Amino acid sequence: MSTYATKNFINGVFSESEATEWIDIHNPATNEVITRAPCSTNQEMQAAVDGAAQVFKTWKDSSVMTRQNIMIKLATLLRENQTEIAKSITMEQGKTLPDAEGDVLRGIQVVEYAIGVPALMLGDTASSVAKDMDINSFRIPIGVTAGICPFNFPAMIPLWMFPMAIATGNTMVMKPSERDPGAAMMMAQLAQDAGVPDGALQIIHGSVDCVNFICDDPTIKAISFVGSDHAGTHIYRRGNAAGKRVQANMGAKNHGVILPDASKTQTLNQLVGAVFGAAGQRCMALPHNIFVGQSQDWIPDILDMAKTMKVGEGFAPGIDVGPMISPAAVSRAEDLIQSGVDAGADLLLDGRGVQVEGYPNGNWLGPTILDNVTTDMECYHEEIFAPVMTISRADTLDDAIDVINANRYGNGTALFTNSGAAARKFTFGVEAGQIGINVPIPVPLPMFSFTGNKGSILGDLNFYGKGGIQFYSQVKTVTSLWRETDAETLQAQTVMPTMK
Repeated sequence: MSTYATKNFINGVFSESEATEWIDIHNPATNEVITRAPCSTNQEMQAAVDGAAQVFKTWKDSSVMTRQNIMIKLATLLRENQTEIAKSITMEQGKTLPDAEGDVLRGIQVVEYAIGVPALMLGDTASSVAKDMDINSFRIPIGVTAGICPFNFPAMIPLWMFPMAIATGNTMVMKPSERDPGAAMMMAQLAQDAGVPDGALQIIHGSVDCVNFICDDPTIKAISFVGSDHAGTHIYRRGNAAGKRVQANMGAKNHGVILPDASKTQTLNQLVGAVFGAAGQRCMALPHNIFVGQSQDWIPDILDMAKTMKVGEGFAPGIDVGPMISPAAVSRAEDLIQSGVDAGADLLLDGRGVQVEGYPNGNWLGPTILDNVTTDMECYHEEIFAPVMTISRADTLDDAIDVINANRYGNGTALFTNSGAAARKFTFGVEAGQIGINVPIPVPLPMFSFTGNKGSILGDLNFYGKGGIQFYSQVKTVTSLWRETDAETLQAQTVMPTMK
């Protein structure tokens, strides 16, 4: 395999795997194999867990100031290397370079939040709860943790996980996506450079066998996962059965609701970016949009805007939509588009078969719009995860809220309006966990948590923010009794000591 292969990162060493199975990693714009990821062997995976457990024995007792200092250095190094990490993302995942830089930036913001760990890990105290009795609670780390990452955010999602785990005194075994592990490997080097102890962050690779190992290994106490419904449900159930904490962010079907009093130009610009940016491969994209009342007259305008979007290779300037991750992803999206047509939806814009000059083998799907989509259509109730907008129409805001609340997912939603009353009604009437008011992709900043709900999450503790601190720590409470009568006041003795 030599230098052509992605390496493991075990106990501070980038080591070539002894794997017998390898996963080809393709450039989505060309489908050329650019590297390969190993299916790490059982011995390698066990070495990673054992090493993380050994380091935890001392790392858990490190001061919060030590951990804070490492997070400061890590954030600085990530900012200095942001463009280089983004280039790796564009090469392996396909998103445009500016979008990839945003991927890294949103992860850096979580690291910067983790810098506040001395305050974030504060416990509680109550004195004199009874005569001479005090109670103190402490937040302490839980042990070896694990992170299982998706392909669509190769930097941001790992940075949701390992900095929070390490800053709170844990160690982590991470499995990046086997489709684009390059960014995680670069960040592992930066973590080491920042002072993360060898073994506190371990990286292994693979697919199902690697995931099952993480779920089953008794040393691992908690698992963070972002990805598909199928994988998330499997990890949640299997991990829980093994006694682990699991937080699993899964699928989504986010809705945009457009009221006729919204600012038209701004709204349409935001919708186009939210639907088609990153080739639609975001769990917080806005793939289904409900036009209420007279805002339905704007649908031809959004069609005209979508037609102007440029599809192409992610390094090329001026590109709006890069390639999708794989030919299989394109094929699945095309099948869902066709299912909508067959069910009676109106295909206003068909991005299938789009050609990009110089890249005949890329995973291309251009912006696509399906109108008059109903909730019983497969293209509605499945997460397409592609640059596809589905549109439905409603007479009132109440009708739109009813559609959203009937959907099994609850990751996010957005309302476009200039009415404060409508915004408040929507905020408290809709069941999605993350709401944007004139904000199309309402991903919270790290001082809050990522709060998707319903079928979009399994587990009751969220990523980053206060929820992340709670997930990666446990509370120890100490009740102390020190009787005042036992405190003796001793006076200095100036006489010769005698034995009695």
